[in-house]
Amino acid sequence: MHTKPILVTGATGYIGGRLVPKLLEQGYRVRAMGRSLAKLNARPWANHPLAELAEGNVLDEGSLVQATEGCYSAFYLVHSMLADPKGYTETDRLAAQNMARVSAAGGLEHIIYLGGLGSTEDPDLSVHLQSRHEVAQILQAGPVPITFLRAAMILGSGSASFEILRYLVDRLPVMITPRWVRNPVQPIAITNVLNYLQGCLEHEETKGQTFDIGGPEVVSYRQLFDIYAEEAGLPHRMIIPVPVLSPKLSSYWIHLVTPVPASIARPLAEGLRNPVICKEHRIKKIIPQELLDCRQTIRLALDKVKQQQVDTCWTDSGTAIPPEWTYCGDAKYAGGTILRCSYRVQIHATPEEVWKPVIQIGGETGYYFGNCLWKLRGWMDRIIGGIGFRGGRRNPRHIGVGDALDFWRVIKVEPPHSLKLLAEMKLPGEAVLEFHIVPQEDGKVELRQTAKFLPRGLGGIVYWYSLYPIHQWIFKGMLKGIAEAVAKPVIKGP
Repeated sequence: MHTKPILVTGATGYIGGRLVPKLLEQGYRVRAMGRSLAKLNARPWANHPLAELAEGNVLDEGSLVQATEGCYSAFYLVHSMLADPKGYTETDRLAAQNMARVSAAGGLEHIIYLGGLGSTEDPDLSVHLQSRHEVAQILQAGPVPITFLRAAMILGSGSASFEILRYLVDRLPVMITPRWVRNPVQPIAITNVLNYLQGCLEHEETKGQTFDIGGPEVVSYRQLFDIYAEEAGLPHRMIIPVPVLSPKLSSYWIHLVTPVPASIARPLAEGLRNPVICKEHRIKKIIPQELLDCRQTIRLALDKVKQQQVDTCWTDSGTAIPPEWTYCGDAKYAGGTILRCSYRVQIHATPEEVWKPVIQIGGETGYYFGNCLWKLRGWMDRIIGGIGFRGGRRNPRHIGVGDALDFWRVIKVEPPHSLKLLAEMKLPGEAVLEFHIVPQEDGKVELRQTAKFLPRGLGGIVYWYSLYPIHQWIFKGMLKGIAEAVAKPVIKGP
């Protein structure tokens, strides 16, 4: 075992968030890098004795230099499609160039990169897959040996591919699909991907090589729909392929039916038109393992969802960095007037008793008042191209910085005193929802709930004041509902 740490970039993403604890369990020293130190600290493995946390951004060469210093190997698991859906190809190009320069100067001995399948000679190769290959070429052009793993659809609880599959089949007994529903694909289970990633650290012969990784079977997307329906106990779905559905139209349909927004669904849908199957299988001899078939993988993923034990999710890649105005006390420095709607209530209870219903907000629990209106707001947001309710929350009882919660992002958690949520729905401005629990005398606590809004132009101001009476009614009822959920005497308010 090497005494130097391994750098894992994208450590709070879907793949990185699962790879880090796996490596730690195997005794590796791991330096986990992410854009938000608070988000890294919220991970269950953050306090592991072999874990180091590094706040850094692959677009910031200085922070990348600090993160790579002293490491002997690195996993490059960065993809900006979620953070920058419109310009992800250029962003990924710049990030890869930074990584290639820094790794050479920093003395890294090995970089392991997970990209996508698809032939570079295919003139119809999607922009998304072209970008994945371009990143590999940039890294391979540097002096540090690269291991390039090329995967097709990665199936596992919380992956974007699995969520699209799950929601389409769950919600649509009849599906009108593009012709790509017949295309061959070789899915691979997230468990097998992680084993291959770790195995590349332990086998010197993988350095400087490119490997195709996939599961044990080649199927069509239509067959995947059928397998999922059977494993989920659903009736057989009627699938009608038609030639007129473009990737753009398909992405809008995915946007409306699943939690995956159109900005993410479109590049994924474009990639589905390309057959993605392994052309070589050398890695199976170098890193032998039991490859899970599609039925086993879907069954395991469904079990994780039912047991509410989804370790990481595609939504984890969202930002958890609060806008400056949310922690700046003076509006002059925040860049404008901050508008507020605030209520408070006194309860004869402990902070821990009040904290419990606060951190269970959203998802299946709801918002303690006007849940139909919150859902309507989610659907309205979805229709105009926003993220909508995005599938609720990963765990109904636990929450951490960086977690997606309906159309909010958790940006601060200080149990049992403070919770702050940043709105990610479409708005003419920026909004946060804050909860503060303040101990009082004689065994009482004060629960403060504040909605803050930084309007963008005249439209933002009109939006706030036109909806202010509704906001007052909803937020007051919401705080009252939380107080009732505590099941302790309410002394005063809201």
